[in-house]
Amino acid sequence: MSLEVGLTEDLATCHALRRRVFIEEQQVPEAEEVDGRDTAALHILAKKGGKPIGCARILLIGDMGKIGRVCVLADYRGQGIGVALIEAALQVLRDQPGITKAKLGSQTHAIGFYEKLGFRAVGPEYLDAGIPHRDMLRDLP
Repeated sequence: MSLEVGLTEDLATCHALRRRVFIEEQQVPEAEEVDGRDTAALHILAKKGGKPIGCARILLIGDMGKIGRVCVLADYRGQGIGVALIEAALQVLRDQPGITKAKLGSQTHAIGFYEKLGFRAVGPEYLDAGIPHRDMLRDLP
C-alpha cells in the first residue's frame, strides 16, 4: 500500500485522528487538545492505501514554524509514518517565505526520534497535558 503525506484542508479527519491518539489513548483532556488554533494552522495528513493514519499541525510564528499535534494511529507506528510527517512538515516550512527555524514540543520518550531528524533539545523539561516534554529546535537550510 502506498503512503501519501501532504497538506490537507480536511480538518475533520485530522481532529478524528488526534481524538483517538491524544484524548482516547493518551488521556489528554479535550480542552487542552482542542485549543482553537487549528483554523490559523497548516495541516498535514498521512494516508496509507487511502486510509487516514496520521497527521501534524504547523503554526507560523514570526520566522519560526511550530510543528505540533503529531500523531500516528497505534497500528501504524514503527513504519516510518512519523518520519514522513515530520519531513513533510519541514518541506512545507522551507516553502514558506521568511521561515528559518522549526520548533516542536517533544514528549521526552520521543526526543531521540526527533534528534535523528536534526532537532536539538533546548530548555528544561515541562509538563504538557500531564506528559513530560522538552522543546526542540532545528534550523532550516
